[in-house]
Amino acid sequence: MSLDLSLVIPLHNEERNVAPLHEELMRVLRTMTLRHEVIFIDDGSTDGTFAQLQQVQAMDGNVRVIRFTKNFGQTAAFAAGFAYARGQFIVTLDGDLQNDPADIPRLVELARRYDIVCGWRKDRKDDFLTRHVPSVAANWLLGLVSGVRIHDNGCSLKVFRSEVVKPLKLRPGMHRYLPALASQLGGRVTEVVVNHRPRQFGQSKYGLSRTFKVVADLTRLRGLMRQAIDPQADTATLYEVAEIVETR
Repeated sequence: MSLDLSLVIPLHNEERNVAPLHEELMRVLRTMTLRHEVIFIDDGSTDGTFAQLQQVQAMDGNVRVIRFTKNFGQTAAFAAGFAYARGQFIVTLDGDLQNDPADIPRLVELARRYDIVCGWRKDRKDDFLTRHVPSVAANWLLGLVSGVRIHDNGCSLKVFRSEVVKPLKLRPGMHRYLPALASQLGGRVTEVVVNHRPRQFGQSKYGLSRTFKVVADLTRLRGLMRQAIDPQADTATLYEVAEIVETR
């Protein structure tokens, strides 16, 4: 069945965030009156994340849970979510409660006029020297190389028209460049300032090394962009699904 909206949310060892995140999402989605689904991807969690997701799904038939056989990374989780999504618009966000679901309606409304709407964490609530400063430099360089100049490629809160992300052929680590990749299939890109909240539970999965990885990738970014939309390019096997929990 075709839907208006698919939310794609990767999680890895976020058991304490599952229930409050779902509650926030439901409050927001009830105000939007759109046919929707929430796709949680359990990316090889070793804590109680999957058990919490099963409980949420049992209460909410709009929730679908994709469980990976092991930890494959955020690109794989997004790729799986895109593949299974049935919505005209696809919203991506993190499962750590730092993205604010209250921002989703504004981004979706903009997506009616744009192909890609990116959140901008202008007032970031994480370490200034190890996260904020390197991010500013990396985003400037990404814009220079890709031609898609936005302030915050690393913010997971984004909205895409489904036709600009579902065809993409992703490789590990390429979730960092989704606006640049998807802009080749839909060039109307905008960004909007969103709320960024301190992490309450669990631990961050990312550090300074991610910025170094982005800088290293810049030398081959134009090639990665071409490959992502090349119908002749090989399709990488990014993930393996252990099970899917959904209401049939």
